[in-house]
This record gives sequence, structure tokens and C-alpha cells, in this order.
Amino acid sequence: MRKKNILLTPEEEVRQKLIWYFVHQKNIPPGWIAVERVMKINRLIKRFDMVIYNSSGHPYLAIECKAPSVKLQQSTWQQLSTYNLHLKAELLMVSNGNDHILSHINFETREIQFLEELPF
Repeated sequence: MRKKNILLTPEEEVRQKLIWYFVHQKNIPPGWIAVERVMKINRLIKRFDMVIYNSSGHPYLAIECKAPSVKLQQSTWQQLSTYNLHLKAELLMVSNGNDHILSHINFETREIQFLEELPF
């Protein structure tokens, strides 16, 4: 995806498995997936793990990856939520490869609904 060699850390392995899943199981075009891109939030340079865009080119699903040994905690969710202030994706997912937390955000009502599975 990034057209360069990347060290296969435990977090990177989770990211690569998710990319494979989205491309080969969910039929997401590889061109709709962005990996580790830089963005500026409140004058700070941040890098999101993965974003899947919709057919209109808008962020649809933002994903934060952690190593399998890392327990998914509130701080992981807050990190992704902070990135999403800029991205405005309607779906958020945090994953360590073993556990996944997925939610849908309704920006009009400001409600968050946690989901059992992806809606696509």
C-alpha cells in the first residue's frame, strides 16, 4: 500500500492483516485505503494508522491498530476520536488483531452506537 519496505512490527502485522481482510474479504478497492498518512491537528503533526474512503473520496472508516499484546483501552479510543475530529469518518474501529471495537458516529445527533460487525 505504501510502496516501500516496512519493518514488520506486531502493530504492522495487525495493520497488514486488516488491509488483506478489507481488500480480499470485503472487496474494498486498494485505492480507497490510506495507511499511515500525516495530518495536522491543533498545530501538531499526527499520523493515522488506516482510513478507508467511500466512493466519493470522503473518510468512511478510521482504524487505529495496536499490537496483539496491547489491551484496547479508553486511551486508544480517545486517540482515534481525536484523529476523527479532523477526518470526520462515520465509522471508527480500534483493533489489536484479537479484539476489535467498532462504532458508528451520527454527527447530526452526536450519538455513538457500538456495532458488533461492519455494516458493509
